[in-house]
Amino acid sequence: MRESWPLDHVAIVVADLERSVALYTEQLRFAQLYRETIADQGVEAVGLKAGDSVIELLRPLDDASPVARYRGGAASKLHHVAFRVEDIETTLAQLKADGIRLIDEKPRSGAHGNRVAFLHPSSTEGVLIELCEPLEPPR
Repeated sequence: MRESWPLDHVAIVVADLERSVALYTEQLRFAQLYRETIADQGVEAVGLKAGDSVIELLRPLDDASPVARYRGGAASKLHHVAFRVEDIETTLAQLKADGIRLIDEKPRSGAHGNRVAFLHPSSTEGVLIELCEPLEPPR
């Protein structure tokens, strides 16, 4: 039986990135790990250390983007859960063979150069799941 995948991060799409970063870093005392724009996904991302995982705050770059539409009028909304895998191509092939619907048939570039791919929520009980193959050691 395959081992479960470790949690990499939980992503939350936010309306006001600066206010959300201040909440997590100043009031909740999380440490900021990274901040970057991921243009091909249409988001600015801020990673905050949460134990052995990360809370990733996402700000859509365009109010008409799918991520912005997903958030709707809410101040913030849980977007996806990401798990670390060692070999993303093999994992995707196995999941597809098992009947899991993939959003990404092939990995794409994610935050800090990681290779990522998303599983379709219709195959995962309504949860958007990201697979993440880190290029650097886990935090």
